[in-house]
Amino acid sequence: MSPSHTAIEARPLSMTIRNSKESVKQHRPVRARTAPKRESRSIRDAAWRLVYESLRSSIVAMKMPPGTPIREKEIAAQFGLSRTPVREAVLRLADEGLIEVFPQSGTFVARIPYDDLPEAIVIRKALETAAVRMATERMSRSQELTLASIIERQREAAAEGDTEQFHRADEAFHAKIAEISGYPGIWKLVLQVKTQVDRFRQLTLLMPKRMFVVIEDHQAVLERMSARDAEGAAKALGEHLDAVLPALSEQQVQREDQLATRS
Repeated sequence: MSPSHTAIEARPLSMTIRNSKESVKQHRPVRARTAPKRESRSIRDAAWRLVYESLRSSIVAMKMPPGTPIREKEIAAQFGLSRTPVREAVLRLADEGLIEVFPQSGTFVARIPYDDLPEAIVIRKALETAAVRMATERMSRSQELTLASIIERQREAAAEGDTEQFHRADEAFHAKIAEISGYPGIWKLVLQVKTQVDRFRQLTLLMPKRMFVVIEDHQAVLERMSARDAEGAAKALGEHLDAVLPALSEQQVQREDQLATRS
């Protein structure tokens, strides 16, 4: 075998190895691109949030009163989901004190913590009276008309006995004042502390003429704001929020089955 032939024979070995690797790369099956983990996580979040928002809304509106059993399997079937997102929603509602989990008994809508309500009202009053003072100084004519139209919505809801629409308009009135003040974040803080109060207020709205009393209170606040009387507006709003406290005692006797006390 000649030297030139040996060289020719030796060269294909290294080339074969290299070409073999390239061939494998060329013929390797193309893997399907998987969706980013971020996307799958967002889908999971959307699932539990859907259940969470639905349950929370029903609990706060007292459509699911205290003591209502929470059956995860039925809820999962209702939403067409697995039990995992339902469980996540239930745990978050339990953290908020809206659901109680008893390992040996089951899961139920929590009773309203009666003893915690006065503190929540005091916090809300401090935040909202500060907001209405600033709103009185800043309010434009169009904003004044917006508040007046919200009060009219409350009158319509009260005339029809629609407590759900009345409550929505009530929320809109207070949220609008915070917006006018220039500090809409105040209302976000209020929302964090008044969840249990909202549940209780659903009971007070059923009291005779309670909705019409609230309308009169809101009208008094708006009149003081229109007169550019910041302190008067704060006083009117403070009295409006304080009016919930006497109702607490009255409803405690009538709704002991729905209220939880530390005594």
